[in-house]
Amino acid sequence: MQSFTEKVAAQKLTREKVFRDPVHDYIHIRDRIIIDLINTREFQRLRRIKQLGTSSFTFHGAEHTRFNHSLGVYEITRRIISQFNRNYPSTSKYDGLWDPAERLVALCAALLHDLGHGPFSHTFEGIFNTNHERITGQIITSPEAEINQVLRRLGDDFPEKVASVIDKTYPNKQVVELISSQIDADRMDYLLRDAYYAGVSYGTFDLTRILRVIRPYNDKIVFDFSGMHAVEDYIVSRYQMYMQVYFHPVSRGMEQILKSLLVRAKWCYQQDDIHMKTPIGLLEPFLFENWTIEDYLRLDDSVVNSYFVHWSQEDDRILADLANRFLDRKPFKSILVNEKEATQLSIAVTEELFNLTYDPTYYFSENSSYDLPYDHYRPDRQSKNSQIELVTKTNQIVELSQVSALVNSLTGKSRGDHRLYFPKELLSHINQVPADQLNENQKMIIAAYFNERNDITHQIQQRLF
Repeated sequence: MQSFTEKVAAQKLTREKVFRDPVHDYIHIRDRIIIDLINTREFQRLRRIKQLGTSSFTFHGAEHTRFNHSLGVYEITRRIISQFNRNYPSTSKYDGLWDPAERLVALCAALLHDLGHGPFSHTFEGIFNTNHERITGQIITSPEAEINQVLRRLGDDFPEKVASVIDKTYPNKQVVELISSQIDADRMDYLLRDAYYAGVSYGTFDLTRILRVIRPYNDKIVFDFSGMHAVEDYIVSRYQMYMQVYFHPVSRGMEQILKSLLVRAKWCYQQDDIHMKTPIGLLEPFLFENWTIEDYLRLDDSVVNSYFVHWSQEDDRILADLANRFLDRKPFKSILVNEKEATQLSIAVTEELFNLTYDPTYYFSENSSYDLPYDHYRPDRQSKNSQIELVTKTNQIVELSQVSALVNSLTGKSRGDHRLYFPKELLSHINQVPADQLNENQKMIIAAYFNERNDITHQIQQRLF
């Protein structure tokens, strides 16, 4: 019977395989198990799942998939481990350095970390009560999955080991932090990749430098003090990507339409007295929450988009209208609000929508998008993220925000905004109302809308006041 070491050695390819990649140049594959995992049906499905959901409605180049992102996370992890094996290999059980025996479990976890994502991931999850992290573990540990069968070549317990890295319960915290921490291979790849495909420069940072200064230390991952500015650059890049790309108001406006569309579709198919032209087919198990992993794996972006095309021709007026708005890129407009004015403006918008015969259940929504750019460990906070630590030449450990004024300015402070979303037709209607006939709701709405855009012209002021 082969030992684990012998099984690992048997995975070595006689010749390295490569994937051309626009972000990392080449993805290097040196183990048979990695190429076989990539060729499974569960992993190939990720080619049909977009990485950025509705962001492509704003940044038209952002059509990349979970497939190329997963390969990128694998490649960054591979480079880090290669550096660890060269410079920081463990020589005794308690030296706190890198254990080379962890190489394949880390690479497999990096490759498979997003396996459970579905179509329009987070929006779909909220409507149909799925969870991509839990599903990732279920796919990896399911004996029926091709991925499970490939992983079991390294031992019957190997799939569970890989799954435990992804759900952060694996006993070696260095392995976990490689793909799940405040500066990990996952975040590094998606920042660079999303910026590249979105056509922006916000997400760029010095990956080469970071990969030179990252190191294992006392059972965790730290960075040489000399690399502090490269880590600062990463933190700022992450902050800018969230503010400028991930939280873009237009992308969120499309997401609100998508959410309303799925909610309306779910309601329509659950009504016995409504005849639907389109058979619900692959979505039926999710309407009644009796789906299986096999049901889930049949879904991808193209499947769900095909339903949108059919729903645009349905007799239900709301469903057809929402489907057409999504397909034809007609995002909801938004008003930026603070906590003090949110309630009053929400009432004003919903009342005006009622007057225009729009059902606010589907045509009005509030969206809060906030992100914490960086935080250090606090005993009173339930944060699973480890803080970023630097190690000096004298082996002293310092937390990043204590020595970086730039990072300190972002530490512990959530950034983002709260918006009210509604159809553009509401603003068009208000603009057609004569100035002396505007009611208080309409004045409030149009003032808030133009205030945000710094576009209160003399004409608008005259109309309102």
